Amino acid sequence: MRRLPPLHALQVFEVAARAGSYAQAGLELGLTHGAVSRQIAALETWLGQRLFVRVGRRMVATPAARVFAEEISLSFDRLTAAAEACGRPQAPRVLRVSAPATFAMRWLIPRLDGFHAVRPGTEVRVTTTTTLQDALRGGFDLAIRRGPEPWPQHRAVPFLTETDTLVASPALLRDKPLATLRDLDGHILLGTETRPGDWSDWLTAAAVTLPGGVRRRVFDHFFVTLQALEDGAGLGIGPFPVLDRMVAAGRLVAPFPEIRVGRAAYFALTPFDADKSPALTALIDWLVTEGGWPGLTIPR
Repeated sequence: MRRLPPLHALQVFEVAARAGSYAQAGLELGLTHGAVSRQIAALETWLGQRLFVRVGRRMVATPAARVFAEEISLSFDRLTAAAEACGRPQAPRVLRVSAPATFAMRWLIPRLDGFHAVRPGTEVRVTTTTTLQDALRGGFDLAIRRGPEPWPQHRAVPFLTETDTLVASPALLRDKPLATLRDLDGHILLGTETRPGDWSDWLTAAAVTLPGGVRRRVFDHFFVTLQALEDGAGLGIGPFPVLDRMVAAGRLVAPFPEIRVGRAAYFALTPFDADKSPALTALIDWLVTEGGWPGLTIPR
């Protein structure tokens, strides 16, 4: 008969060692600081040695405890995989993903068939946010956000770089060609409140100063701006590779692809206390592969 350490205490210890403090572990597990301390003390008593030492006002895991925590984390992963393999094969695994609206519509959702092909038993349900700064509240297994941001309670995996460049509808440029950068003066510039600085940053990269009377229209969200771009209402600054399929389909063109502005990467965020199932791990690996991290090309 195996003599196992207290399993709940192992879970609390693994989170505390990874999070770096009792207080943070309590936040992730929904426990008080005192409850975390008691579980750690119980495990230390069972092991017969200290796992944490006080450094200033914080309790910090010892080197041996950090190694022990890594082994526990791997064991928990194996237990999760074994439980999933032993579960009902007909029961689909559902992963809830929170993503910015334009990114979800133009990049993620059109590619999900590729993930379902390799994980046919996993269903991905996407909910959208209207800005990249929306709070990371509960209700998801994985969130996609553009960084850099402080995400102290989440594991962050970068998977996609983003670059901005000028875009327009082919019909607009047939009527009002952009032979050179000087031709920008005759166009309406479309901007977005949730993506401030797009035009100023691109014009700086292009070394262009436009006259003060240039016409501008600003919309509240980028998916509205994108529709206006498709309708030929003006020129805009668009993110790639989010819009690469629209360019490939001929719905938009990028007349000056060599002039581009690098933006922050997209990250896959998972709560530290999330169920690290094989399905979730597979989704993160798929995002990294699909995103080609850190490569990027802009269609011409």
